[in-house]
Amino acid sequence: MSDQNIQIEKDGHVLVIRFTNDEMRNSLSPAMRDGLANAIHEAADDHTVRALYITGSGRSFCAGGDFDTLSKFNDSYSTHSRFRHMSAFLTQMIRMPKPIVMGVNGYAVGGGMGLALAGDVIFAAESAKFMAGFMRLGAMPDYGTMYSLPRLVGMARAKNFLFSNGTWTAAYALEMGIVAKVLPDDELDGAALAHAHVLANGPIEAMGITKMIMGRSFEQSAESMLAFESLGQPLAFRTEAFQEGFEAVKSKVEANFPAASDREYWHKHLERED
Repeated sequence: MSDQNIQIEKDGHVLVIRFTNDEMRNSLSPAMRDGLANAIHEAADDHTVRALYITGSGRSFCAGGDFDTLSKFNDSYSTHSRFRHMSAFLTQMIRMPKPIVMGVNGYAVGGGMGLALAGDVIFAAESAKFMAGFMRLGAMPDYGTMYSLPRLVGMARAKNFLFSNGTWTAAYALEMGIVAKVLPDDELDGAALAHAHVLANGPIEAMGITKMIMGRSFEQSAESMLAFESLGQPLAFRTEAFQEGFEAVKSKVEANFPAASDREYWHKHLERED
């Protein structure tokens, strides 16, 4: 699937989502949001998709809010409806039981930065810049920024960055722990996609359970987190992926996690047919 805003294609077990409206700096237009929401929903249901890779093309990863939309549809109910729709797919993205790699090229501004932070692993080009931008408009942070940023950098640093309309270079974002790796601009896409394939070849069942539990770590007590572990680990142990990994370690061979997942999927599918 592709149009002037977004290109979606499968590369093996990785779903690749590229923002392609360089003229508008990949701003979050209605077409962009709808395309992204549909892709996230389909990826969640497609057992052959084991990881996602999201990036931009041209000068920006995503420049945030679409000014045309902000100009025409800024009444209270239109704004509420737009953000309710956004929160549905962004929550699905954050809770996605599959790893998501972000390749941030150029500018990630406002909601575009929030979108990048919703991924699990961020690779950034040397030219990348993370820009708050909300207070410049007199708007509050959105796209999950108030959820993700304090968790990544701490509350005080997040407030200072947002209130001062801050800009962080890729190098500083790496120092803050937001970015996993900074790469020359012409190497970003290949390296980030390759990492998505590495994750796709791993035990995504265990990754999904881990994401589900870790996503609640800041709201729970130690006792609750340990209780979640006691529930989650038995689920992991019952997957074909665990059996594959455990036998591979014992036999000192490489595990084939995608094949194990396919076996589990078809076992369940056949059971339903019976």
